[in-house]
Amino acid sequence: MQLEALFKQPQALPAVPKIVHELIDSFNSEDISIDEIAKKIAADPVLSARLLRLANSAYYHVSRSVGTVNDAMTMLGFVTVRTLVISSGLTGGYKSMPGLDLNQFWRYGLHTAAVAGWLAKKVGTNADQAFTVGLMHGIGQLVMHAGMPEQMLHLDKLAGPLDPRRLDMEESSFSYNFATVGAELARQWRFPQTFVDAIKNFPAPLAQAPFDPVAGIIHVAAWRARAEHNKLSLDEMSATIPADVCAKLGFNPETLLKELPPMSELCEGLEALLG
Repeated sequence: MQLEALFKQPQALPAVPKIVHELIDSFNSEDISIDEIAKKIAADPVLSARLLRLANSAYYHVSRSVGTVNDAMTMLGFVTVRTLVISSGLTGGYKSMPGLDLNQFWRYGLHTAAVAGWLAKKVGTNADQAFTVGLMHGIGQLVMHAGMPEQMLHLDKLAGPLDPRRLDMEESSFSYNFATVGAELARQWRFPQTFVDAIKNFPAPLAQAPFDPVAGIIHVAAWRARAEHNKLSLDEMSATIPADVCAKLGFNPETLLKELPPMSELCEGLEALLG
């Protein structure tokens, strides 16, 4: 199926609440009313409940309990609230998926997002952007599974969705891959161009000039999340870490192996994103 035809399949696209689209639009707008946005989030019981669970989670360790959407805005700031609501909307965008364990898929996305946020702080890049792109970087997989289930199930038998060979296999089967599809979804949804580029370029960040640090961060974070999923030992991680991308980002690969907290600690409380 051609890329254009894939996006014409109504079932291929995730269904997300209107407020999520409004928050995505807020990236491109100078004059947003934070009060209006807070009211709209509060009017969505599922999103607001999830936001409050997250705001009170160990991940944000706020000093007092967050009881309302306005409290969350005050304590966490608009940018973080926007990140969380968009992330919640994305993870709820598909209710079920033939041949794919959605919970496992989003757990991998969440691990990528948390590692990306941690790395972004280390290298001095926008952590909220890295978190959102980290969570979204694989969403093209879901678009493809929903839009052409039979072809994708055939590929799943050869290499699962989290297999490192997956991108190449999709490319040779369809002449595009889940990164291209995810970038196109981000473009159609009017995410900033920096998000679109990072999703598109994360598989081979060193092939792009100039180098995009967010694409590099997602590349390393996705590798670490796959290592978690495949239960790699420290030695196996040492042997497979993308050291060239780490070097380009300006940190020693050993830093990641020795200083990154265990995934359960890094993501503590973020499971609320997965419903």
